[in-house]
Amino acid sequence: MPNARYAADPHASRGRAHIEAERGTRGERDPFQRDRDRIVHSIAFRRLRHKTQVFVAPDGDHFRVRLTHSLEVAQIGRTIARVLGLNEDLTEALCLAHDIGHPPFGHAGEDALKAATMDVGGFDHNAHTLRILTAIESPYPRWTGLNLSWETLEGLAKHNGPVRHPTWALAAADAEMPLDLTSWPSLEAQVAAIADDIAYDNHDLDDGLRAGLIDLDGLVAQPLVMPGWAAVSARLADLPPERRVAELVREQIGRMVNDLIGTSRARIAEADPRDADAVRQAGRALIGFSDAMAAEERAFKRYMYANLYHHPHQLAVAEQARAVVAGLAATYRADPALLPDGWRERLPAEEPDRGRHVADFIAGMTDRYAIARYREVVRPVEMPDGF
Repeated sequence: MPNARYAADPHASRGRAHIEAERGTRGERDPFQRDRDRIVHSIAFRRLRHKTQVFVAPDGDHFRVRLTHSLEVAQIGRTIARVLGLNEDLTEALCLAHDIGHPPFGHAGEDALKAATMDVGGFDHNAHTLRILTAIESPYPRWTGLNLSWETLEGLAKHNGPVRHPTWALAAADAEMPLDLTSWPSLEAQVAAIADDIAYDNHDLDDGLRAGLIDLDGLVAQPLVMPGWAAVSARLADLPPERRVAELVREQIGRMVNDLIGTSRARIAEADPRDADAVRQAGRALIGFSDAMAAEERAFKRYMYANLYHHPHQLAVAEQARAVVAGLAATYRADPALLPDGWRERLPAEEPDRGRHVADFIAGMTDRYAIARYREVVRPVEMPDGF
């Protein structure tokens, strides 16, 4: 079935920063398919398997990490895109790449790296995603970056909406290939943003229960969860509550996706965009939850912050994670000779580029690599439980 007229069209792409010769031996793929494949084959994507989602360097094989989270976001995003007649390949590329810029230890690591680099412009994981894909990851011999299409870079830059005050890293990517930062993004980018919310709301719930950090009775009393739990319990009344949890997660995802699709269809019909560029000028997001679902989802996030993300165990581990990143940043900035050979050889001569170069190195670390380097160059200490 052909895509809707307002879907991103790979054959009308605004192109890439660097012109590429046709390579007939590499398969008949359109620009968005190539972007998705470049992301999947990148080193930065592979490193996500050892980066924090909720739990730092989790020992348990059943907890999610950034890689599995990104795959789950892509699965949800493709489903929504297919139903709405959007480009599935662009949606998938955006979902897979959206967290590539995260440093080790998730948001705790980001907070520490931002604080450690305030004198050179700070750090933002979303902007760093663009930096990785346009400047750091360089598998091609004639240019830096993955040379992704304009539509993919635009979607990653502003999937959360227009950007009126870009950070230095995002401004640098925009200077190389202007991304119309003040307009709304494509519908595919809007889908990727909310697919992320749906995935982590429900899968963090699952991991929090598995770890014993959130209580099932308190969880199912939340307005977002209550209807799904009632439906699951009615179907599976003969099973104990713990056996219903996996079904609850599926029920929750389905309920949120269905609300999103219904609401988005109505918004798109009202706006009646003639093409993808008209979506960018719509003046508001066209993909979103109903008001009732959005309110329930916001309340659920508050519950998760209070009971999982800010759980005393999680806060203690986050404090240690911040100390690791802060220690690495201070040590490497004070003595860049400690950097590995390749990074030391490419060290810029002046600030702010020197400090940003060190931040690039630390941001690319996995949780376990950061811990190993901390023990090597800062101090050889034992980490608490959770590391």
